[in-house]
Amino acid sequence: MHIQKFLTKREREIFNMLVKNYDTLDIADSLEISEKTVRNHISNVIQKLGVKGRSQAILELIRIGELSLDK
Repeated sequence: MHIQKFLTKREREIFNMLVKNYDTLDIADSLEISEKTVRNHISNVIQKLGVKGRSQAILELIRIGELSLDK
């Protein structure tokens, strides 16, 4: 099963910003949402992937080709 169909557009936007070294506040400001909403999206992805934290989520998304460091 491919994970792409499980990630929402917003989750993808947030993780693309995380790999560019944005912090939670920067992401929230840029997307005009609350920091709590950003953290909820990150938590949802962590849960979907079955990993322990955002760093592991990023590594897994890169491993499966859903995120790139080049974007």
